[in-house]
Amino acid sequence: MNKAESKYYNTAVLMNQALIELLNKKDFEYITVKEICKKAGVNRSTFYLHYETIQDLLDECIENSNKKFVNYFDNNPGQFVSKIATCPIEELMLITPKYISPYLSYIKENKLIHQVAIKHARLMNSIDKFEALNKHVFMPILNRFGLDQKEGNYMITYYLHGITAIINEWIKSGCKDEIEYIEKLIIKCVKSS
Repeated sequence: MNKAESKYYNTAVLMNQALIELLNKKDFEYITVKEICKKAGVNRSTFYLHYETIQDLLDECIENSNKKFVNYFDNNPGQFVSKIATCPIEELMLITPKYISPYLSYIKENKLIHQVAIKHARLMNSIDKFEALNKHVFMPILNRFGLDQKEGNYMITYYLHGITAIINEWIKSGCKDEIEYIEKLIIKCVKSS
């Protein structure tokens, strides 16, 4: 990356961070280009050099957040999805350190993004991401365990709300507890239910 590309990238990162910080405090409809620029330390012409609208910036934030999240995991999501129907059933247990630890690491290092994704689920496409994850990962796994669609939907909702509640509580405490502790707590709660 040359110097000009680096400067362009760094400015985009600043504007992404500014938007996420503002979304943590107010609704998207009330955020202005002026506020984003002030928080990012750039002028309006720089904003418009990068984006046509605040929605364009939001779309970039979501894309960057998704890429960042996937990078925390060892295996390619596409490879995992393609082997759900054929791999040994033991490999489909997702409530294990292999999957929970990178997820918690991402959250600990990106608390604000996670809070914004929960607070503004529709805006951040969190609901669409969940529906895709449910369709392509959770339901095929539950089918392998012999559960039907109706029962599976209830179970997924139950587990995800419980895990989300633990994570939200962890974030409220500033993620002071070690990842391993939260990981073990989630596994213990899932096993006991």
